[in-house]
Amino acid sequence: MSHIIRCAVMACAIVPAVTHASTVFDSKDIFSLEYASDVQLSPNGDSVIYVRNSNDVMRDSKRRNLWLVDTKSGEQSPLFSGESQYSQPRWSEDGKKIAFVSNMSGSSQIHVHYIAENKTALLTQLQSGVSNLTWSPDGKWLAFSQLVNEKPSVIAAMPAKPKGATWSEPAIVIDKAYYQADGRGLVKPGYRQIFVLPSDGGTARQLTSGEYHHSGKLSWRRDSKSIIFSANRIKDWEYKRLEGDLFEVDLNNNLQQLTSASGREHTPSFSNDGKKLAYLSASNALNPYRNQKLNIMKWQNKTTKMIAGEFDRSISNPMWISDSKLAISYDDFGKRKLATITTKGRITDLTDSLSGTTLGRPYLSGEFSGNYSGKIAFTHGSSERPADVAIISKRGKQKQLTTLNEDLLAHKTLGKVHEINYKSSFDGESIQGWYITPPNFDPTKKYPLLLEIHGGPHLAYGPHFSAELQRYAAEGYVVFYDNHRGSSSYGERFAMLLKYKYSSKEDFADHNSGVDAMIQTGFIDKENVFIAGGSAGGIATAYAIGLSERFNAAVVVKPVINWLSKVLTADSGLLQIPTQFPGMPWDHVEHYWQRSPMSLVGNVSTPTMLMTGEEDLRTPMAETEQYYQALKLRKVDTVLIKIPGAPHGIAGRPSRMISKIEHTLAWFEKYKK
Repeated sequence: MSHIIRCAVMACAIVPAVTHASTVFDSKDIFSLEYASDVQLSPNGDSVIYVRNSNDVMRDSKRRNLWLVDTKSGEQSPLFSGESQYSQPRWSEDGKKIAFVSNMSGSSQIHVHYIAENKTALLTQLQSGVSNLTWSPDGKWLAFSQLVNEKPSVIAAMPAKPKGATWSEPAIVIDKAYYQADGRGLVKPGYRQIFVLPSDGGTARQLTSGEYHHSGKLSWRRDSKSIIFSANRIKDWEYKRLEGDLFEVDLNNNLQQLTSASGREHTPSFSNDGKKLAYLSASNALNPYRNQKLNIMKWQNKTTKMIAGEFDRSISNPMWISDSKLAISYDDFGKRKLATITTKGRITDLTDSLSGTTLGRPYLSGEFSGNYSGKIAFTHGSSERPADVAIISKRGKQKQLTTLNEDLLAHKTLGKVHEINYKSSFDGESIQGWYITPPNFDPTKKYPLLLEIHGGPHLAYGPHFSAELQRYAAEGYVVFYDNHRGSSSYGERFAMLLKYKYSSKEDFADHNSGVDAMIQTGFIDKENVFIAGGSAGGIATAYAIGLSERFNAAVVVKPVINWLSKVLTADSGLLQIPTQFPGMPWDHVEHYWQRSPMSLVGNVSTPTMLMTGEEDLRTPMAETEQYYQALKLRKVDTVLIKIPGAPHGIAGRPSRMISKIEHTLAWFEKYKK
């Protein structure tokens, strides 16, 4: 076997030893999965427009089309469907027009579709991507944010090259603290600014300026004369990433600051009567986790009150559904809940099935759209299906409107998801987990166990559809995953248990105790236990095999191996160093080293596959290569898989997800006893 295996788009160097008939979930089925996202309820509540996401097997890419669904009959119709990409559908307030972004003209531009006339107008010829597309209440304007490029820095004056000469590309001068971003590479000089555009066509006009980024949700004042937004306009904003205030800019470019509290205020939303502005806030405490709180500002006098301040969950996406009530979402015990909250702080749960907008691993996800129509549209998912479109009536009645994957999954036997709760051996902390049993599971038999660890670490898994974990179950594994200490959706105390401790013996105890609990079920073959994880889960996996020899084999995906080198070479150091560590690396070498899996590499004997994208800037390839070299020097059986072209989102293309899954299965198959 070569020292490095390069996995091309669909060609894997190792193939699984066992293949199944099409009655179970197969790798090629990943190309056929669909899901709904960006659901937008019409102002009268009669229709939902949504982005229908599917995969193109010939181009190995995602397609995003726009579909309409009737909320009464459930009848669907394509609004725009084809090879072009469509996104950000937004209803005008009178419900007669839909603005959206598409590359149908060759580049991503703003369009408006006139529903009654069934005609579509191209409005822009912009040079960079559009975000946060938003109608004015009177329907005359569209606001959006866009990157405004600036000239790159130049230090040395080069002589003029002779006519016709071919010289090397000019030197790139980097002088910003924030200079690279995963998935984008070097950050181009420039700042995101807010623009307005006449909705019936014309020239986009820039409203904000300065060397600051202005982005996030935009909210028009009800008289359509100004826009509220969030920005960090502090001079040294690169070093104060936890700050942000609300600002108001009018159509004459006059800028006014609305908030100045410590921390970040963002996601503004006006009530229809124009008297109240809801927004979210988060502390600037140097902690790795912070709850988002709901605030309401009385617009007349700009006084602000925090709503449900003692609620120990993070509130997201507040939308007014009456002048005294908002729809919100929040994560709770591995599920994303859709709820309402009154201006007095009373929270009423509507559903916990907000889910399904991620396909790979079972992360919490889901979106919704509420307005004064009396209905709320949302993405409904489950452990066996990705997101469909659903609605909830004013009386709380839930109705699913689409069945996007029945043609694929209705005749498949999927793995079943079960919940398990247990105590950590470290301190008795209660840990919630889930396990997936293989299709046609027989509890009298013994099955190999695969522990799969989520990333973050301040994220969460739950009982949600997962293409990757369903594939492992289809190959005969019981797949176990848990929300270890530090996971979100359990409140600040639980999340903060890992402050300055990732990774550690403490979170390993959570995982290891879960493995013990699974073995106690009686259907696990304790001689065949495997471990895998990506990103923070990759760190935890590498740390675990430095503490234990119980695993037959490990797959470590996009890990941090040496924190001393990672935080100074990755794209995330400006935020990660002050919030996840007690100080700078050179002042706390021992602490950084103690958190690094490399500090335990001398203990490792577990056969280990390493896998990382070649363009990963979040956990750079050098991290993986350090571990690979160390394991090779110790003569531990190890292999390095490099995924060409892939950033940190290693499974962003369907074939890359398949490659990740099939390499993992092949490695584990090799070490089954």
